[in-house]
Amino acid sequence: MASAIDSLLGKLWSNRELLWQFTTRNVELRHKGSHLGLVWSVIAPLLLLSLYVFVFGYIFGGSFGIIPNETKVDYGLGIFMGLTIFHAFGEVGGLAPAVIVTQPNLVKKVVFPLEVLPASVVLGGLFHFLISLAILLVGVAWIGPGLTVNSLWLIVILLPMVFFLLGVSWILSALGVFFRDITQLIPFATMAVMFASAVFYPAHSIPPEAWFWMRLNPVLLIVEMSRDAVLWGRSINLNHLAFVYAASAMVFLLGQFMFRKVKPAFADVL
Repeated sequence: MASAIDSLLGKLWSNRELLWQFTTRNVELRHKGSHLGLVWSVIAPLLLLSLYVFVFGYIFGGSFGIIPNETKVDYGLGIFMGLTIFHAFGEVGGLAPAVIVTQPNLVKKVVFPLEVLPASVVLGGLFHFLISLAILLVGVAWIGPGLTVNSLWLIVILLPMVFFLLGVSWILSALGVFFRDITQLIPFATMAVMFASAVFYPAHSIPPEAWFWMRLNPVLLIVEMSRDAVLWGRSINLNHLAFVYAASAMVFLLGQFMFRKVKPAFADVL
């Protein structure tokens, strides 16, 4: 298994220029035809941040109830952090099922490293994620509670997300070749994951009987730990962190195994 992982990561590294080209193309296609182009990658998160603070903070008067004297801005930043993390998963989930199907010419080229296509979807999603994250951190430092040393935990918390997304992308791209209807299920699945990831509410409000199952959702744990590190200044739950790393490793291994096993059949199906 270790040799298979080394081979896969080695293949991605040896084809890093090709991976970069497809990642760049994916990002450019998202903004193709717009006058501002990539500038929208900055403007869109700023508009969303303003909207969340105004609607959920000032109109609905929401509160996570974690820190004393929580302001409406704190609540809006909490929602924005949850959505920033979730959108990375949502973008990969929305694009990965079709990334192989829409490239039949590349599939039939025996020497083309197909693993690059799902990986480019992940890198494209991470590009937009990092822009939104940077805007969030500026917002926390400028209008929020301020950044502390505890915020450095964010690096440790978000690192396994890369491997989780790679695994998900390989799984969905492989399934998308054989089950075209999966693209119809993705919007519902994406919405279900969003509501199950405590984006709009604190995890402590989840009833115990529901928490027994929802705690197995790595996205929820990543969202909560990220808020603890950056917004709420609380200690990180190391058990949750260990579970996220373990779950990400399992999804990564499953994804690379499934993709490698079914890849030879892609050309016959397409």
